[in-house]
Amino acid sequence: MRQGPVIRRLVRETWLGLDDLIYPVFITAGRGVVQPVAAMPGVSRYSVDTLPRLLDEVVELGIPGIIVFGVPDTKDERATAAYDPGGVVQRGVAAIKERYPELLVITDVCLCAYTDHGHCGLVKNGEILNDPSVELLARTALSHARAGADVVAPSDMLDGRVGAIRDLLDAEGYNHIPIMSYAAKYASAFYGPFREAASSAPQFGDRRSYQMDPANALEALREVALDLEEGADIVMVKPALAYLDVIRRIKDTFEVPLAAYNVSGEYSFVKAAAEKGWVDERALVLEMLTGMKRAGADIILTYFAPDVARWLREA
Repeated sequence: MRQGPVIRRLVRETWLGLDDLIYPVFITAGRGVVQPVAAMPGVSRYSVDTLPRLLDEVVELGIPGIIVFGVPDTKDERATAAYDPGGVVQRGVAAIKERYPELLVITDVCLCAYTDHGHCGLVKNGEILNDPSVELLARTALSHARAGADVVAPSDMLDGRVGAIRDLLDAEGYNHIPIMSYAAKYASAFYGPFREAASSAPQFGDRRSYQMDPANALEALREVALDLEEGADIVMVKPALAYLDVIRRIKDTFEVPLAAYNVSGEYSFVKAAAEKGWVDERALVLEMLTGMKRAGADIILTYFAPDVARWLREA
């Protein structure tokens, strides 16, 4: 049953396809900006006016959707730019949907890139203020929906934010907008390159008081259950590669769409090894992403999406 490629394909249990992929995109302030991210070869920040340079290719490759992250030019203690109707994400989403109406646009809903301290909520005396922060997260999600986002994705891991977002969206007439919750987001060392890309590193302490302990798996089931009860439509595990067991447990427990985020650290260590000729990048990436699908992921958010799209065309 393994003797040739045709019979191997016939009995293959898991298939990685183009429709499984979502591509993360960074939108920054300014004009004429295409700013490479040093820690993530092949990834750049784009201003709203230069986005077509990237997205024309994304659409041509057939990648079905993107998730948008904002990199503002101003930050303050209340993350004002996160829910500003004229913010980089809001302007970017409106421009994207006007030019590419068929492209699925998901927006990351968080405050960390917009606060001057880099944490995912308001801070007082060194402590995260959960409930006031959740109010601002809901306002941010609403501003994204008004701009034209197809899906909002809260990534902060603060308590009750899914319910608050669902209530506000419904009250404002956006009951049709799905919520993709970062339901099991771990306090991981794999996020380092992303924090360079999004300029979102915390200025003091860390995020272990609100993101999950990497040692815990049963807690992920509780977090997913809470988010589903509050109205999440899709749940996510982040990171993916070191948490395949968590993906499997969630898939076996809940009959809901499940996303896995193939995060920046997972991307950058492959790129670094490939540049040195230590690994076969194509074979390694396809094996990694297929493993995420095999573990139970329905959707994979990955910086490799354009590369994978090309490789799948060639297959």
